[in-house]
Amino acid sequence: MKALPVDPERLRRQFPSLTDDDLAAYVEVTGTVLADPQARGKQMAALLARARAAREKAAAGHDLTPDEGLALRYLAAVEKMQGRVGAS
Repeated sequence: MKALPVDPERLRRQFPSLTDDDLAAYVEVTGTVLADPQARGKQMAALLARARAAREKAAAGHDLTPDEGLALRYLAAVEKMQGRVGAS
Protein backbone atom coordinates (compact mmCIF):
# COMPACT_ATOMS: atom_id res chain seq x y z
CA MET A 1 0.00 0.00 0.00
CA LYS A 2 1.31 3.44 -0.93
CA ALA A 3 1.81 6.08 1.76
CA LEU A 4 -1.19 8.31 2.32
CA PRO A 5 -0.98 11.90 1.07
CA VAL A 6 -2.06 13.25 4.47
CA ASP A 7 -1.46 11.71 7.88
CA PRO A 8 -4.80 10.60 9.41
CA GLU A 9 -3.89 12.22 12.74
CA ARG A 10 -3.36 15.54 10.98
CA LEU A 11 -6.82 15.15 9.44
CA ARG A 12 -8.26 14.39 12.88
CA ARG A 13 -6.78 17.66 14.23
CA GLN A 14 -7.85 19.70 11.21
CA PHE A 15 -11.35 18.21 11.03
CA PRO A 16 -12.48 17.35 14.57
CA SER A 17 -15.85 16.11 13.31
CA LEU A 18 -14.13 13.08 11.71
CA THR A 19 -14.87 9.89 13.62
CA ASP A 20 -12.63 6.85 13.94
CA ASP A 21 -14.90 5.16 11.38
CA ASP A 22 -14.51 8.10 8.97
CA LEU A 23 -10.72 7.92 9.24
CA ALA A 24 -10.67 4.15 8.84
CA ALA A 25 -12.70 4.44 5.63
CA TYR A 26 -10.42 7.23 4.37
CA VAL A 27 -7.30 5.18 5.07
CA GLU A 28 -8.64 2.00 3.47
CA VAL A 29 -10.06 3.60 0.34
CA THR A 30 -7.21 6.05 -0.22
CA GLY A 31 -4.61 3.33 0.21
CA THR A 32 -6.41 1.10 -2.27
CA VAL A 33 -6.84 3.85 -4.86
CA LEU A 34 -3.23 5.02 -4.59
CA ALA A 35 -1.93 1.47 -5.01
CA ASP A 36 -2.73 1.53 -8.75
CA PRO A 37 -1.83 4.93 -10.23
CA GLN A 38 -3.02 4.00 -13.74
CA ALA A 39 -6.52 3.12 -12.54
CA ARG A 40 -6.78 5.83 -9.88
CA GLY A 41 -9.29 8.05 -11.69
CA LYS A 42 -11.55 5.21 -12.75
CA GLN A 43 -11.44 3.65 -9.29
CA MET A 44 -12.37 6.91 -7.61
CA ALA A 45 -15.19 7.63 -10.05
CA ALA A 46 -16.58 4.12 -9.54
CA LEU A 47 -16.27 4.43 -5.77
CA LEU A 48 -18.12 7.74 -5.67
CA ALA A 49 -20.87 6.35 -7.90
CA ARG A 50 -21.20 3.34 -5.52
CA ALA A 51 -21.32 5.70 -2.54
CA ARG A 52 -24.11 7.82 -4.02
CA ALA A 53 -26.09 4.73 -4.98
CA ALA A 54 -25.52 3.30 -1.49
CA ARG A 55 -26.80 6.52 0.07
CA GLU A 56 -30.02 6.19 -1.92
CA LYS A 57 -30.29 2.49 -1.11
CA ALA A 58 -29.84 3.12 2.62
CA ALA A 59 -32.34 5.99 2.54
CA ALA A 60 -34.85 3.57 1.03
CA GLY A 61 -34.31 1.28 4.02
CA HIS A 62 -32.27 -1.41 2.29
CA ASP A 63 -29.22 -3.10 3.77
CA LEU A 64 -25.84 -2.26 2.29
CA THR A 65 -23.12 -4.68 1.29
CA PRO A 66 -19.76 -4.20 3.03
CA ASP A 67 -18.38 -2.59 -0.15
CA GLU A 68 -21.31 -0.18 -0.34
CA GLY A 69 -20.93 0.65 3.34
CA LEU A 70 -17.23 1.40 2.92
CA ALA A 71 -17.90 3.63 -0.09
CA LEU A 72 -20.61 5.51 1.80
CA ARG A 73 -18.40 5.99 4.87
CA TYR A 74 -15.60 7.29 2.64
CA LEU A 75 -17.97 9.77 0.99
CA ALA A 76 -19.19 10.94 4.40
CA ALA A 77 -15.59 11.50 5.52
CA VAL A 78 -14.73 13.46 2.38
CA GLU A 79 -17.85 15.60 2.76
CA LYS A 80 -16.84 16.44 6.34
CA MET A 81 -13.39 17.45 5.12
CA GLN A 82 -14.96 19.61 2.41
CA GLY A 83 -17.25 21.30 4.89
CA ARG A 84 -20.39 19.69 3.52
CA VAL A 85 -21.51 18.00 6.72
CA GLY A 86 -25.22 17.39 6.54
CA ALA A 87 -25.25 17.86 2.76
CA SER A 88 -26.51 14.33 2.22
